[in-house]
Amino acid sequence: MKLIKLTAISAAVLASSAALAAEPVIVVDDTQAATADAVVYEAEPVAVAYEAEPVAYEAEPVAYEAEPAPAAYNNDAGIIRNTTGAIFGGTKTLFNTAINPAAVSAEVGTLGYGANVAWSINDKTELQAGWAGGDVADLFGGDFDADDVNYDVDADFSNPYLGVQLRPAGNWFTMGAGVIVPDNDIDVTANAEGDFFKLDGIQYNAAQTGNLEGSLEHRNKLAPYGTIGFRPNIGNNWGVFGEVGAAYMGKTDATVRSTNPDADVNYTDAQGNTQSIKGSEVANIAERELEDKDWLEWFPIVKVGATYRF
Repeated sequence: MKLIKLTAISAAVLASSAALAAEPVIVVDDTQAATADAVVYEAEPVAVAYEAEPVAYEAEPVAYEAEPAPAAYNNDAGIIRNTTGAIFGGTKTLFNTAINPAAVSAEVGTLGYGANVAWSINDKTELQAGWAGGDVADLFGGDFDADDVNYDVDADFSNPYLGVQLRPAGNWFTMGAGVIVPDNDIDVTANAEGDFFKLDGIQYNAAQTGNLEGSLEHRNKLAPYGTIGFRPNIGNNWGVFGEVGAAYMGKTDATVRSTNPDADVNYTDAQGNTQSIKGSEVANIAERELEDKDWLEWFPIVKVGATYRF
């Protein structure tokens, strides 16, 4: 029986050496009775397997959105397409816009002889800067009446202006608005009616009074204006225009002086009595009449001209 046990143990050891990992392990318990059959325990092999999960790193795509370039001046159309970009896009863009106007114009009218430069904001809006001036008194006939006195006018105008020109319907019809900075010298000389200056219904001896000469000045240092007009094109680059409107120059300050301020000037009052006052007093009466007249408080604007577009 011992031989059987030894044989079984040896066989089990050899078998376990060959197939320890795959085959069951047989163990003989010799604690059993000699007569009892051997008890075999079958040990299941333990297999520990570690399976590494594949790790994948997926890089998120990064997108860079290019900032739009600042608006560039369009030499063909003469406009800035992207106004916001033009304003905030940097000094270079503004500089290029300033030195590349859309149009230049020559004009003549009640404000004087002059010219303007225009920059297009879009296809319906232009910003204009201009000047008009010179001796334009003849455009008003060269004289005017204040009460019963006729005055000759000699004018030297200077009217720089800044405004906006609109094409609300996108055609030749235009509307304009802006501000004028008037610096106009207006000199006046009173014309006697026969031998008298008639002021407030009273006739003053003209020979004793001497000449009544003075000047007018409008009170507004900034004069708002509005116009309507037309601007048709007559070719690829050339066009003409006409405008009518008005500027509010404000009330008038007048200065009148007599060439014989200390002379006694005779006149007949309403009761038929002969009276006399100084020549300077006659000038003061004429001055008050001129200020009451408020000559050209609403200054008429009439102009025509030609335009060249780039």
